[in-house]
Amino acid sequence: MEPFAPWRRFYGDVKSHLEYPDCTIWEAVRRTAEKYPESTALIYLNRKVSYKEMIKRIEAVRWGFVKLGVKKGDRVLIALPNTLQAVYTLYGLSSLGAVACFVHPLASIGELDECLKITNADILVVFSSLEKALKGSSCIKGKSVVVTALCDEVAKFKFQFAGQSRNKRSYKRFCWSEIMTNSEKRERFCAQTDCNEPAVVIFSGGTTGKQKGALISSFALNAMATGTKEISGCEIAGKSMLAVMPLFHGFGLGVCVHTALMHGGCAILVPRFFAEKCGKNIKKYRPSFIAGVPAMLEALMKSKSLSKADLSFLAGVFSGGDTLQAELKSKLDGYLKERGAKIKVREGYGLTECIAVSCLAPCDLQKKGSIGIPLPDTYYKICKEGTTASLPAGKVGEICVTGPTLMLSYLGEEAETKRALRLHSDGRVWLHTGDAGLMDKDGFVYFKGRIKRMIVTNGYNVYPSQVERVLNSHSAVKLCCVVGVKDPCKTERVKAFVVSRDNKDKEKLKAELFSLCEEQLSPFAVPREIEFVSSFPKTKVGKIDYKTLELKGIGT
Repeated sequence: MEPFAPWRRFYGDVKSHLEYPDCTIWEAVRRTAEKYPESTALIYLNRKVSYKEMIKRIEAVRWGFVKLGVKKGDRVLIALPNTLQAVYTLYGLSSLGAVACFVHPLASIGELDECLKITNADILVVFSSLEKALKGSSCIKGKSVVVTALCDEVAKFKFQFAGQSRNKRSYKRFCWSEIMTNSEKRERFCAQTDCNEPAVVIFSGGTTGKQKGALISSFALNAMATGTKEISGCEIAGKSMLAVMPLFHGFGLGVCVHTALMHGGCAILVPRFFAEKCGKNIKKYRPSFIAGVPAMLEALMKSKSLSKADLSFLAGVFSGGDTLQAELKSKLDGYLKERGAKIKVREGYGLTECIAVSCLAPCDLQKKGSIGIPLPDTYYKICKEGTTASLPAGKVGEICVTGPTLMLSYLGEEAETKRALRLHSDGRVWLHTGDAGLMDKDGFVYFKGRIKRMIVTNGYNVYPSQVERVLNSHSAVKLCCVVGVKDPCKTERVKAFVVSRDNKDKEKLKAELFSLCEEQLSPFAVPREIEFVSSFPKTKVGKIDYKTLELKGIGT
């Protein structure tokens, strides 16, 4: 029996079941380029790139990676912001049947080493600002590192290396220009890759908070792009998307870039979000679609650059990655209306394990507090926590998802994969999200909180266990617990409670712990506060009661 499908009622013009491209993400974009060769595919730092030119650059990247020895099935670690280089690398690797593994461009060396171990990647593509820190890596020895900078695709001058001296490097270094310059014969080539084979790895804490690499297939990415187009409310060809969400985030990779490029749209690449600068770009390029986290949308609403802007050109504004509070949504909707927009903000929900978006509010019917209804061919149900038993409408339980966008597995984590992807009695494999919610009788889904321990700050996922491992590595730390504290701008901010081993100067120890976290964690994961306590509250089974600490941290 087919699960409940509310999208059939609310997306009336959508087919009962969609048809998905049975090809790699590279081939899907190449086919689009054949239809719209002169259309603008990418805008980056005021440079416009047509589909025809984009394909040529992707093919150049492909042969550059062939020179480096990349072959089908290899995994390449990419630490880049939203740049032309990142897009070219993504599709160039896909054309070889290789796997693009995206990490934060400001990842700490500790996190980079962990990702290298998970992926077993021998090649890295990094932004110039990260290279200086590579000398601290314990896993970089003998690997190939391709270094690039903002100017590489928009200026004639070359980036000047400012990192380690050549004789001190433990890795093989290549400039971006080196892999883009190749005199070898470039034949039309596409690896014989099945659409169900891995295309990308996106890192996630999953349902347990342990860092894992989610293996995503080309089919899943293409399915997500197809479903997103169907529910967007209009054609995408010829329209543009403000790609401000990062590529290491499924929202940025799947919605902002691949959906746009697979359907003839344009992705306006934003390397880093600054509200005023981003607002000016919105006025200049008039994007049809904007997708972002609530804090980003709120910052844009408050920016002076958009204070008197005409936003009548907007065809869709989407919020995801974090909870959109009802008050903020009301303000955003009013803001759009005052500036001539005929649309309202549409809230969505998803996880890395199903490429960030699997549920979205319909254009014409939005229920207060709801994250919407599932995308076409995607099904939701609410299960009793810890089981596969379905709960009736209106009952709170674990949100479970099935459909064409599910990940293949966690890379090298069989037990974690079995915990997340479970076969139910209906014969379908369902993703157990670790999130609590309910579904009403009409099929609208309501997010109620996280069963798993996770902090969402400004749209980024922070896993307390990862921060705690870093803090516990300091010899003066006896115990620690990291929680999320409510924050009016970021939804939550990271706070650490620490029990020290001795009477060491607390201010000095605090400074050392902040420094340690800055060295080992991404900027968004570094605690904003560290509070010393003599002991921790405990649960009935003797575990640290982090929920009490969360309450204790509110407003401090």
